[in-house]
Amino acid sequence: MRPRIKELRARDGFTQQQLADKVGVRRETIVFLEKGKYNPSLNLAYLIAQVFKMSIEEVFILAED
Repeated sequence: MRPRIKELRARDGFTQQQLADKVGVRRETIVFLEKGKYNPSLNLAYLIAQVFKMSIEEVFILAED
């Protein structure tokens, strides 16, 4: 999975902390998501997608191995 969170945060002007506050997680969770070291729960993926007004599929791109 290749998340576009960092790109979308920059586009919308959010810091990692601001995004974390909006979805109810710690900033470190956003860091791990951006680096691809953590796969979010479906609920968290949905909340992040809602912040960016996008679908989950648009935010989290599944990389084919």
